[in-house]
Amino acid sequence: MDEWKKDARRDVVMVDIDALVPADHLLRKIEKVMDYDWLYERLDPYYCHDNGRPGTDPVVLIKMVLIQHLYGIPSLRQTYERIGDTVSYRWFLGYGLLEKIPHFATVSYAFCRRFPAELSEEIFEYILNKAINHRMVDPSAIFIDGTHIKASANKKKYQKEQVRKAAKIYVISCSLLACGLSLRVALAYVRHYS
Repeated sequence: MDEWKKDARRDVVMVDIDALVPADHLLRKIEKVMDYDWLYERLDPYYCHDNGRPGTDPVVLIKMVLIQHLYGIPSLRQTYERIGDTVSYRWFLGYGLLEKIPHFATVSYAFCRRFPAELSEEIFEYILNKAINHRMVDPSAIFIDGTHIKASANKKKYQKEQVRKAAKIYVISCSLLACGLSLRVALAYVRHYS
């Protein structure tokens, strides 16, 4: 029974991250066909190489957004968290297990302020064309989510309604208590009529 309680989470192991990512993993397939030299050439004008602190590798930023879209992660913040604990994502970015991942705000800043919108479109069009040319994507069928979802523009509406209801209950119970009813009777009345 004692052998069941073995905890190997703190064992020190010498391992190659490459060995932990399956040979048929999607990110391995993408890495195999991508040509990052084109991206470096295209993004070079947006970085200053002789002034200030060194910038984050632009291909890593693009790969982070690519991971987000490939795996349907809703936000860059969640992508950042997932990359932190997913070995295949770290492998794809070229990071080791203990290396610090670029912060999600850095990625957001790059795509919102550093790179023009046309450049972002051009980069992802290039990536998509590479995938189509290597038969990784079948362009014959396109699926679009056409689900109708009611907008939830005012997220405080429910909270306001609950506050209004609680205030009404409070006013009624105070009025009933002021009329001389006991607290138990006042609360029963409020529960019954609200």
